Amino acid sequence: MNIENKNTEKCLCEESAFKLVFDSYFKVLRNFLIFRYKNFELAEDIAQNAFVKLWENCKILKKEQAKSFLFTTAIRLSLNQIKHQKIVANYEINFVSKSSDKESPQFLLEENEFKIRLEKAINNLPQKQREVFLLNRFENQTYKEIAEQLDLSVKAVEKRMKLALESLRDVVKNI
Repeated sequence: MNIENKNTEKCLCEESAFKLVFDSYFKVLRNFLIFRYKNFELAEDIAQNAFVKLWENCKILKKEQAKSFLFTTAIRLSLNQIKHQKIVANYEINFVSKSSDKESPQFLLEENEFKIRLEKAINNLPQKQREVFLLNRFENQTYKEIAEQLDLSVKAVEKRMKLALESLRDVVKNI
Protein backbone atom coordinates (compact mmCIF):
# COMPACT_ATOMS: atom_id res chain seq x y z
CA MET A 1 0.00 0.00 0.00
CA ASN A 2 1.57 3.31 -1.03
CA ILE A 3 1.37 6.69 0.74
CA GLU A 4 -1.40 8.03 -1.52
CA ASN A 5 -3.67 5.13 -0.61
CA LYS A 6 -3.02 5.66 3.08
CA ASN A 7 -3.92 9.36 2.78
CA THR A 8 -7.13 8.71 0.91
CA GLU A 9 -8.19 6.07 3.43
CA LYS A 10 -7.86 8.48 6.34
CA CYS A 11 -11.09 9.97 7.55
CA LEU A 12 -11.44 13.67 6.82
CA CYS A 13 -12.26 14.20 10.51
CA GLU A 14 -8.80 13.11 11.54
CA GLU A 15 -6.69 16.12 12.35
CA SER A 16 -3.77 15.05 10.14
CA ALA A 17 -6.03 14.45 7.12
CA PHE A 18 -7.88 17.75 7.63
CA LYS A 19 -4.57 19.62 8.03
CA LEU A 20 -3.35 18.10 4.77
CA VAL A 21 -6.52 19.27 2.98
CA PHE A 22 -6.20 22.71 4.59
CA ASP A 23 -2.56 23.06 3.56
CA SER A 24 -3.38 21.90 0.03
CA TYR A 25 -6.40 24.11 -0.68
CA PHE A 26 -6.54 27.14 1.62
CA LYS A 27 -4.25 29.40 -0.44
CA VAL A 28 -5.83 28.30 -3.73
CA LEU A 29 -9.33 28.97 -2.40
CA ARG A 30 -8.33 32.30 -0.85
CA ASN A 31 -6.64 33.44 -4.07
CA PHE A 32 -9.74 32.47 -6.05
CA LEU A 33 -11.86 34.58 -3.70
CA ILE A 34 -9.39 37.50 -3.80
CA PHE A 35 -9.68 37.47 -7.59
CA ARG A 36 -13.45 37.41 -7.28
CA TYR A 37 -13.89 40.07 -4.57
CA LYS A 38 -10.69 42.07 -4.90
CA ASN A 39 -10.81 42.23 -1.09
CA PHE A 40 -8.20 40.28 0.88
CA GLU A 41 -9.98 40.32 4.25
CA LEU A 42 -13.32 39.23 2.82
CA ALA A 43 -11.64 36.45 0.84
CA GLU A 44 -9.89 35.24 4.01
CA ASP A 45 -13.16 35.24 5.95
CA ILE A 46 -15.08 33.31 3.31
CA ALA A 47 -12.23 30.79 2.85
CA GLN A 48 -12.07 30.21 6.59
CA ASN A 49 -15.85 29.83 6.80
CA ALA A 50 -15.73 27.28 3.97
CA PHE A 51 -13.21 25.24 5.97
CA VAL A 52 -15.43 25.50 9.05
CA LYS A 53 -18.31 24.05 6.99
CA LEU A 54 -15.97 21.33 5.72
CA TRP A 55 -15.06 20.43 9.31
CA GLU A 56 -18.72 20.39 10.32
CA ASN A 57 -19.45 17.95 7.48
CA CYS A 58 -16.26 15.90 7.68
CA LYS A 59 -18.09 12.73 8.74
CA ILE A 60 -20.24 12.61 5.62
CA LEU A 61 -17.58 13.66 3.11
CA LYS A 62 -14.69 11.77 1.61
CA LYS A 63 -11.29 13.36 1.29
CA GLU A 64 -11.62 13.33 -2.52
CA GLN A 65 -14.73 15.51 -2.24
CA ALA A 66 -13.04 18.20 -0.14
CA LYS A 67 -11.90 20.50 -2.96
CA SER A 68 -15.26 20.47 -4.73
CA PHE A 69 -17.10 20.99 -1.42
CA LEU A 70 -14.84 23.90 -0.47
CA PHE A 71 -15.25 25.77 -3.74
CA THR A 72 -19.01 25.15 -3.90
CA THR A 73 -19.40 26.28 -0.30
CA ALA A 74 -17.25 29.36 -0.89
CA ILE A 75 -19.35 30.38 -3.91
CA ARG A 76 -22.57 29.93 -1.91
CA LEU A 77 -21.14 31.91 1.00
CA SER A 78 -20.12 34.60 -1.49
CA LEU A 79 -23.63 34.83 -2.90
CA ASN A 80 -25.03 35.03 0.63
CA GLN A 81 -22.57 37.85 1.31
CA ILE A 82 -23.79 39.68 -1.80
CA LYS A 83 -27.38 39.34 -0.60
CA HIS A 84 -26.40 40.64 2.82
CA GLN A 85 -24.56 43.63 1.35
CA LYS A 86 -27.59 44.36 -0.80
CA ILE A 87 -29.90 44.31 2.24
CA VAL A 88 -27.55 46.62 4.13
CA ALA A 89 -27.38 48.99 1.16
CA ASN A 90 -31.18 48.98 0.84
CA TYR A 91 -31.51 49.73 4.54
CA GLU A 92 -29.11 52.66 4.20
CA ILE A 93 -31.01 53.95 1.18
CA ASN A 94 -34.35 53.62 2.96
CA PHE A 95 -32.99 55.24 6.11
CA VAL A 96 -31.54 58.19 4.20
CA SER A 97 -34.62 58.62 2.00
CA LYS A 98 -36.99 58.46 4.98
CA SER A 99 -34.95 60.96 6.93
CA SER A 100 -35.04 63.49 4.11
CA ASP A 101 -38.22 65.36 3.28
CA LYS A 102 -37.33 65.97 -0.36
CA GLU A 103 -39.67 63.33 -1.78
CA SER A 104 -43.41 63.06 -1.35
CA PRO A 105 -44.78 60.21 0.78
CA GLN A 106 -46.53 58.78 -2.29
CA PHE A 107 -43.23 58.67 -4.22
CA LEU A 108 -41.45 56.99 -1.29
CA LEU A 109 -44.18 54.37 -1.01
CA GLU A 110 -44.08 53.59 -4.74
CA GLU A 111 -40.28 53.46 -4.66
CA ASN A 112 -40.33 51.02 -1.76
CA GLU A 113 -42.90 48.80 -3.49
CA PHE A 114 -40.80 48.83 -6.66
CA LYS A 115 -37.70 47.76 -4.72
CA ILE A 116 -39.58 44.92 -3.05
CA ARG A 117 -40.95 43.63 -6.35
CA LEU A 118 -37.57 43.93 -8.04
CA GLU A 119 -35.83 42.05 -5.23
CA LYS A 120 -38.49 39.37 -5.39
CA ALA A 121 -38.06 39.13 -9.16
CA ILE A 122 -34.28 38.76 -8.79
CA ASN A 123 -34.74 36.09 -6.13
CA ASN A 124 -37.23 34.24 -8.37
CA LEU A 125 -34.80 34.03 -11.28
CA PRO A 126 -33.47 30.52 -11.94
CA GLN A 127 -30.29 29.96 -9.92
CA LYS A 128 -27.93 30.01 -12.93
CA GLN A 129 -29.42 33.26 -14.29
CA ARG A 130 -29.44 34.87 -10.84
CA GLU A 131 -25.80 33.98 -10.26
CA VAL A 132 -24.69 35.51 -13.57
CA PHE A 133 -26.88 38.59 -13.01
CA LEU A 134 -25.53 39.20 -9.48
CA LEU A 135 -21.91 38.69 -10.53
CA ASN A 136 -22.31 41.12 -13.43
CA ARG A 137 -24.48 43.81 -11.85
CA PHE A 138 -23.40 43.74 -8.21
CA GLU A 139 -19.79 42.58 -8.46
CA ASN A 140 -19.16 44.40 -11.76
CA GLN A 141 -17.55 41.37 -13.35
CA THR A 142 -17.29 41.11 -17.10
CA TYR A 143 -18.86 38.26 -19.02
CA LYS A 144 -15.38 36.86 -19.64
CA GLU A 145 -14.54 36.88 -15.91
CA ILE A 146 -17.86 35.21 -15.09
CA ALA A 147 -17.31 32.59 -17.80
CA GLU A 148 -13.87 31.74 -16.43
CA GLN A 149 -15.14 31.61 -12.86
CA LEU A 150 -18.14 29.40 -13.63
CA ASP A 151 -16.30 27.34 -16.26
CA LEU A 152 -18.71 28.37 -19.03
CA SER A 153 -18.39 29.89 -22.46
CA VAL A 154 -18.91 33.64 -22.83
CA LYS A 155 -21.92 32.87 -25.04
CA ALA A 156 -23.52 30.83 -22.24
CA VAL A 157 -23.02 33.75 -19.85
CA GLU A 158 -24.51 36.15 -22.40
CA LYS A 159 -27.55 33.90 -22.86
CA ARG A 160 -28.14 33.58 -19.11
CA MET A 161 -27.84 37.35 -18.70
CA LYS A 162 -30.22 37.97 -21.60
CA LEU A 163 -32.82 35.64 -20.09
CA ALA A 164 -32.43 37.24 -16.66
CA LEU A 165 -32.87 40.74 -18.07
CA GLU A 166 -35.92 39.69 -20.08
CA SER A 167 -37.52 38.26 -16.94
CA LEU A 168 -36.76 41.41 -14.98
CA ARG A 169 -38.10 43.63 -17.78
CA ASP A 170 -41.41 41.76 -17.63
CA VAL A 171 -41.62 42.54 -13.91
CA VAL A 172 -40.77 46.21 -14.46
CA LYS A 173 -43.46 46.51 -17.17
CA ASN A 174 -46.07 45.25 -14.73
CA ILE A 175 -45.21 47.83 -12.09
